[in-house]
Amino acid sequence: MQITRIKDLAPDAYERLMRRAGADVQRVMPQVQEIMADVRERGDVALREYAARFDGAGVDEIRVSEDEIAEAKRQVAPELLASLHQARDNLERFHRQQLPAEDLHELQPGVRTGRMWRPIERVGLYAPGGKALYPSTVLMLGVPAMVAGCERRVLCMPPQKDGSLPAVMLVAAACVGIRDIFKVGGAQAIAAMTFGTESVPQVYKVFGPGSVYVVAAKICAASSGLPIAIDCPPGPSEVLIIADHTAQPAFVAADLLSQAEHGEDSAAILLTPSEPLAQEVQAAVERQIPELPEARRIQAAIDRYGMILVAADLQACTDFANAYAPEHLEIMTEDPWTVSRDVVNAGSVFLGHYSPVTMGDYLSGTNHVIPTGGYARMFSPLSVDEFIKKLEVQELTPQGLQALHEPLRALTAAEGFTAHQRAVDVRFS
Repeated sequence: MQITRIKDLAPDAYERLMRRAGADVQRVMPQVQEIMADVRERGDVALREYAARFDGAGVDEIRVSEDEIAEAKRQVAPELLASLHQARDNLERFHRQQLPAEDLHELQPGVRTGRMWRPIERVGLYAPGGKALYPSTVLMLGVPAMVAGCERRVLCMPPQKDGSLPAVMLVAAACVGIRDIFKVGGAQAIAAMTFGTESVPQVYKVFGPGSVYVVAAKICAASSGLPIAIDCPPGPSEVLIIADHTAQPAFVAADLLSQAEHGEDSAAILLTPSEPLAQEVQAAVERQIPELPEARRIQAAIDRYGMILVAADLQACTDFANAYAPEHLEIMTEDPWTVSRDVVNAGSVFLGHYSPVTMGDYLSGTNHVIPTGGYARMFSPLSVDEFIKKLEVQELTPQGLQALHEPLRALTAAEGFTAHQRAVDVRFS
């Protein structure tokens, strides 16, 4: 990994780091728009054709049967099943803490207001496939939807060559009570959940990471003219580590490489005020890469979007981190909590020398569906909040309405809404 002082970073290099590997959505948008229109028009027939074309799979029944789920449970090793259950339990405990309270407050005598919350009735979840299996993503999407109480949770995943879905993915879905599972991947899955087909139910909001085609499809869904919402557009994985002289170089190097393992477009950056640590981490990275099965992919990511930046002090590190707004931020310093107080823009923060991103990806209970590409400046990690909506509620007594009767008159007159005023006047006529 290249070592550079922040103050010496060339403008074009700075811009490349900040931009990362933004998904080239516009490049694929015309093709995705065709797929969306085709699925809307032809439904299941189009889904089967795209499964054959893009996945090389012959899919007869698009919906997964109960027998397929039962068979999947028999195929998954007991130790893997136990790990899935532990991950689900920690996720459930964490997400139940997010359930909002319902409160009414008296603003003035006779006027009570507040908010009630209700789950989104139908949600669509997308779990990617292709290069790897992601049962953890099924849990990350399924648990907050379950905790929120969403009545219908529709899950789509790309089929394998034989037209089936991987057993571990089906078992993960069963762990969180998902029964509406469909063998559909890519942009066509988003189209199916947006418009509905003979097999796939239409939903009100779509969640989950995926390829650039999936990202483009979600954007199309949100602009389709239908009342459908999407979560934050996902992008390549990224980690930024702030470390001082107390950090273990081997720990830092391993954590950088773990995120680079996701793909050649992943980003991994170290910020440190310690030049000796920078050099030690650089050496540790060079030692560790050849030991990893995905060494070529990791090296490509490190070459493109990896860097070790030496800063004047920890404040300069947090200033850069806030500008970068990373998906994952590790703080491996002598006093990480103090450093974290200056952090404004980050998705998920990992404090101390024994809190690697890997645990957040799987078992610590926090969600790993996190804003990337700088979206942490305005988006939060996936939570129960994304699966509910809040309803305003108000109650006025005759006395409360009377107190606001005259103040209302000037406002309705200014806007020219006579009928609005009459709706109150009639109650006192």
